[in-house]
Amino acid sequence: MTEKSMEILDLFDNPTHAAIYAEGPARFVPGFASLHKMAGVLIRESAPQDAKILVHGAGGGLELEAFAQQNPDWQFVGVDPAKPMLEAAQTRLGQLNERVTLVHGFAEDAPRGPFDAATSFLTLHFLEADERIRAVSEIMQRLKPGAPFITVHCSFPQTPDLRQLWLERHREYVVSSGVACHEAEAARESISKNLQLFDARQDEEILRKAGLNDITQFYAAFTWRGWVGWA
Repeated sequence: MTEKSMEILDLFDNPTHAAIYAEGPARFVPGFASLHKMAGVLIRESAPQDAKILVHGAGGGLELEAFAQQNPDWQFVGVDPAKPMLEAAQTRLGQLNERVTLVHGFAEDAPRGPFDAATSFLTLHFLEADERIRAVSEIMQRLKPGAPFITVHCSFPQTPDLRQLWLERHREYVVSSGVACHEAEAARESISKNLQLFDARQDEEILRKAGLNDITQFYAAFTWRGWVGWA
């Protein structure tokens, strides 16, 4: 891992941060709840009723909870390198833990599967291009042929003027969602400083290099993009 990636992992290894993480996505990601519904639609197109799903970046438990509630016959493996985030997920899931196996580690530490689908929400933007290719390649190796992989992360134009414009738009959206101005500005600065950002064209190329086929963008909202591709 790069030095910056280690710094990000240190943040998520902080129990205080892990305890409040679940409050953030709904305020900072437009249509966050709908993302889970859309992902479910995409997975159910090809997955069996008793599908086994790999959730990359499962800490906090938001995706696991939503998918499990919407699909009572699915089984899950969730992998995350931050132990406090996995502990937060376990607490959040409650009785749903009966259908979930949590793995402390990275994509390569997940069981071989094969899985009927995989997701990676709000995670890949912490990884530089080479790290991202390696992580997604590991996920792809664990999927059945033709199984979908769905990812959602920060992705927007990166020329200096447009990068600044879209970061400012993100801040204003967050303020309009009820977040205090100083918190919204801190979030804007964190995105600019800590995330590995690419425009949509570059992001799709990274996914192709990792082995995805027939990549389609299914979601776009200000600084966020979502894609589905197949093994």
